[in-house]
Amino acid sequence: MTEHAVVTTTTDSEAAAVALARGLVEARLAACVQVSGPVRSVYRWDGAVQDEQEWQLWVKTRAALVEQVTAWVQEHHGYDVPELLVLPATGSEPYLRWLDEETT
Repeated sequence: MTEHAVVTTTTDSEAAAVALARGLVEARLAACVQVSGPVRSVYRWDGAVQDEQEWQLWVKTRAALVEQVTAWVQEHHGYDVPELLVLPATGSEPYLRWLDEETT
């Protein structure tokens, strides 16, 4: 795995997404969290196909913090089973240096 990662999740409102984003950055678990939306999510839950509006979060962090990030999101998220996808990340050296500085 690379030294950096992007963790994605979704939630049901812009306010909930911003609260999660601010909490992660304030806790220094993320250098930056981008909130985009609304997005339309179609998925199966409780035996039925759901079609909902959600907001997506892109959490920029160090790979060493991924377990802490996912635990924090699970604790503070409103969903029973929040989406938590981890993507290895590479990028420009100045940006990754900044990311490291903001998450230590």
